[in-house]
Amino acid sequence: MPFVELFVPKGSLDQERREMIGGRLVSEVMIAEGAPDTETARSISWLVVNEVDAWFVGGRRLPAGEKPKYVVRVGVPAGSMDDGKRRDIVRRVTRVLADADEDPERFTQAATAWVHINEIPEGNWGARGEIVRVEDIVALVAGG
Repeated sequence: MPFVELFVPKGSLDQERREMIGGRLVSEVMIAEGAPDTETARSISWLVVNEVDAWFVGGRRLPAGEKPKYVVRVGVPAGSMDDGKRRDIVRRVTRVLADADEDPERFTQAATAWVHINEIPEGNWGARGEIVRVEDIVALVAGG
């Protein structure tokens, strides 16, 4: 199940675009992972939006009013991805961002959005004060 962090310059997302992205981003990652679309699976699939006060590219601060840049970090359990799933996550995340943007064509440029897939090594994911392993997650979502 994913833990997704969206980084965007402060004030660059109005409420409508925030809701468009928030309503789809985790679902699209879950689909790419092959996760079931159940309430239990959704309950452990999170998105956190981080609005950044200062955003610099190439040593230059982005001017106010410039179209936003995005960084999306997707945390998934190690061993749950192959290149096809990684590619699908990147495509789906980029499509969600483009669909919520006034200029979707700009997402064909490398400098608009970066997607980082972080595979969390087995034994390095925890909840309820305990280590959570891939088989624990599978058992939870299969039973829910």
